Amino acid sequence: MKGPSGIERKLSKYGYIFVLPFLLTYLAFQLWPIIYTILLSFSDLKGLRADFTLIGLENYKKLITDKYFWEAIQNTGIVWFFNFVPQLGIALLFALWFTDDTLRIKYKGLFRTIFYLPNLLSAASVAMLYRSLFAYPVGPVNSFLTSLGIWSTRVGENGQIIQEAFNFFRSVPMTRGIVSYIQWWLWTGSTLILLIAGIVGISPSIFESAMIDGANKTQRAWYITIPLLRPMMLYLLITSMIGGMQMFEIPFLLTDMRGGPDYKIRTMMVYFYNTAFQGGNNYAYGAAISVGIFIITLILAVIIFFMMRERQTKVTE
Repeated sequence: MKGPSGIERKLSKYGYIFVLPFLLTYLAFQLWPIIYTILLSFSDLKGLRADFTLIGLENYKKLITDKYFWEAIQNTGIVWFFNFVPQLGIALLFALWFTDDTLRIKYKGLFRTIFYLPNLLSAASVAMLYRSLFAYPVGPVNSFLTSLGIWSTRVGENGQIIQEAFNFFRSVPMTRGIVSYIQWWLWTGSTLILLIAGIVGISPSIFESAMIDGANKTQRAWYITIPLLRPMMLYLLITSMIGGMQMFEIPFLLTDMRGGPDYKIRTMMVYFYNTAFQGGNNYAYGAAISVGIFIITLILAVIIFFMMRERQTKVTE
């Protein structure tokens, strides 16, 4: 068997040359920051110091017993759940409509574009926009509600009923609802496009056979489309969960930059930022928090993957 010729060996060098810029960029801006973050999580670096001492697992021991960290996990899960469930449900409904030729919906491409447009906006700009819309006491939403005679009521010190504009960002349910709605509004278009691609990829002969057997639209959607979309839904679930764990800009900028009111909107990434870059600048503990977020995300992703795969195996059997 002949080995590579001299020309082939010479040409193969160009492949390494083309890969080298990407490799150097990855090492400098991806791999090294990860390694350094893990190293810092075992140290005591904080404040304006440049030097640090390795202290073993002390930061991780503190993390396990940190009630604020576990509360941040709970806050993240609540906001993510009330974003993802309606996001997937509404996107699936519209995907079924847009791929149903019998409905003869006009301007499907335009509607898909409109749904996807919010995905092109930066989360920071959207957060500032909605903060202005729901501003207290004279934001556009409050102005509209008061023009309709809708007021927030409370009991004053002397027992009198006081009517005033809604202070949305002083209410935990309202603030959580606004954050979840913004996340839903931003990402439904992306979910819709992926689900449409998944439905279009299903063989038309399967639907034709079902129609011949007398299956109606609901039965075709429930027994054919949705089961065959499960791999796509698994992908959406895992990627949405990873994105939810990294939720930062909207809860950070929409509130008081600390996840108020009562820290009930403080997600894991907001807690990490508050710890590492605000207050005492505890970089070491912030690094431990970021590693903890990564581990939790990895564990949840693996659990969801195997649960969905096992369920898919049972369905196919």
